Amino acid sequence: MQKLQQAPCRMQNYFVRIANKHNCLTIVDAVTSLVGSELRVDDWGIDAIYSGSQKCLSAMPGLSPVSFSEKAVHKISNRKTPVTSWFLDLNLVMGYWGKGSKRAYHHTAPVNTLYGLHESLVMLCEEGLENSWNRHQQNHQLLRDGLSELGISYLVEKSSRLPQLNSVFIPEGANDAEIRTTLLNDYNMEIGAGLGNLAGKIWRIGLMGYTSRKENIELCLSALKKTL
Repeated sequence: MQKLQQAPCRMQNYFVRIANKHNCLTIVDAVTSLVGSELRVDDWGIDAIYSGSQKCLSAMPGLSPVSFSEKAVHKISNRKTPVTSWFLDLNLVMGYWGKGSKRAYHHTAPVNTLYGLHESLVMLCEEGLENSWNRHQQNHQLLRDGLSELGISYLVEKSSRLPQLNSVFIPEGANDAEIRTTLLNDYNMEIGAGLGNLAGKIWRIGLMGYTSRKENIELCLSALKKTL
């Protein structure tokens, strides 16, 4: 996703060209970045892309928006080996869509969740997609500057950062669990712990969707300052 954000034209000219040269499909993980970072599926020639409803869309969890190009649909429809999982059989899912689609049972639709997603999309339309992209980027910079004043540095280089997910090093001498517990109990604020090899070394601060607001960032910085 770094390449998509930094240089969309280069992404189209480089990654898609390589994929086409080797008869491969381009697949994008947009779980965290959808509506939070610039993303142009058709213009960039993305064949398959998926996301989640609970991140920057700020809807209830449980839905996974997906999109397939004609090239991807052809690949799926003409696979030579049977799909081993009912729930991952995209041919069944695509039976709902497009020309010649017919009513077929695949799963019970989560109707309430779909209504929630619809309202999130209404809010997005009212804000404007480009405005949402800009808001996430500006709030990321606001958080970055505030963390810098507290002596907290980022895990990854500036060019590779995702505005919605801020991974930062835990300050030397700070007790990871105690600080996160204090933030939760005293400020009703939860920041993520590091995972795997980064457990106890970093925090993950999310700025996604409705939570990406100036007042939330100011509260986070103030709470961290007092707690540290």
